[in-house]
Amino acid sequence: MENVFTIRNAFIVNEGRKYNGWITIRDGVIAQIGESGLKEPVTGKIFDAGGKLLIPGVIDCHVHFREPGATRKGDIFTESRAAAAGGVTSFMEMPNTVPQTTTLDLLEEKCSLASAKSLVNYSFFLGATNDNIREIENANPGIVGGVKLFFGSSTGNMLVDNAHVLEEIFERSPVPVVAHCEDEAMIRYNSALMKEKFGEEVPVSMHPLIRSSEACYKSSEQAVKLAQKFNTRLHIAHVSTAAEMRLLENGLPLSQKRITAEACVHYLWFCDEDYQRLGTKIKVNPAIKTASDREELLRGLLNNKLDIVTTDHAPHLPDEKKQSYFKAPSGTPLVQHSLPAMLEMCRLGKITLEKVVEKMCHAPADCYNIERRGYLRPGYFADLVIVDPQSPWTVDPGNILYKCGWSVFEGITFNSQVTHTFVNGNLIYENGKFDHSFTGKRLTFNRK
Repeated sequence: MENVFTIRNAFIVNEGRKYNGWITIRDGVIAQIGESGLKEPVTGKIFDAGGKLLIPGVIDCHVHFREPGATRKGDIFTESRAAAAGGVTSFMEMPNTVPQTTTLDLLEEKCSLASAKSLVNYSFFLGATNDNIREIENANPGIVGGVKLFFGSSTGNMLVDNAHVLEEIFERSPVPVVAHCEDEAMIRYNSALMKEKFGEEVPVSMHPLIRSSEACYKSSEQAVKLAQKFNTRLHIAHVSTAAEMRLLENGLPLSQKRITAEACVHYLWFCDEDYQRLGTKIKVNPAIKTASDREELLRGLLNNKLDIVTTDHAPHLPDEKKQSYFKAPSGTPLVQHSLPAMLEMCRLGKITLEKVVEKMCHAPADCYNIERRGYLRPGYFADLVIVDPQSPWTVDPGNILYKCGWSVFEGITFNSQVTHTFVNGNLIYENGKFDHSFTGKRLTFNRK
């Protein structure tokens, strides 16, 4: 039986426009969209949005959901549930799980898990190592989002440090190369200096000096040079410094770029002044740096040097994060709070609503050539989010949905709240309640 319904009385934000309108969904796909009063449909079930914001679902292209191997911290079900509550309808997950996703068979095993457990749409990156170039070469561009390359070791220690292998990956990868850029030798040198000065009790405030701006720039510069040499489709993950902006282009449409980059919510919100208050809760790799870096990253987002907004969602248990600097793992959970945080920045006048939608919904789809998602268009999958922009709420343990149970935003009041999340036309989240009878679909990619 055909399933048809219409969302009306919505304040639609899509493709640079804002207007009161309606949208009709038929069998999980957008059928029609229009302005209020202009040929509004009268068939099918009517869903009244009450004048709230209606935007495409957020696509988070950088998350760590910890399954398999570290499900005590998070798993595909719990973290996709948190994502849905935050308006995220699709995610792309990184390979540093246990085992590391360094073969196509392991990637398919993850997809199988997600097909049964994920409330939202999903894709998984293949991890690069010093000896898996054959796996990378055989990646199907239509179903593999990209290959993740660690220039500097991070959680999982997936470091590619063989110069010949690096050239092979950049020359032969059939999918985008997504690079974590920090120079390993500089990090080790800086770590040794800090241990000489402080012993094992290095203050977390030293984190941006250990994983320094210079280490980020040197590694990003190397990645850019390799991409230019081989005309590789390169994406630089979680840019954290003002200096790296010099390596990126602005002015070109995203569709014409061969080198793209992302901003993460925590680099746009926090700076090194917050280490005193939050400690290892904001210990992430690369490190959160200065207020001037933060301002330059926001400027880069606005002038399109930075192309998309992601979270690098990386949950750890509270007791793990309470350890001393070198023992505390890097990463913070964010996927439930990324959209409310960016909308709060919008309320504060730092970014426009249209730009938030562009960088969190449209541009991720364009960046990775995701098929029929990221926009409100006829023929596209009905991944939709309704937001009440005048519904203040304070983040506290009672409303945090991450399996790890904590957030860097605890105590912060956001003025916008996600009220409804539709995935493939299915209402999976409504005012704090979930419908677990639906699961998301695997993302596919339109690449030549």
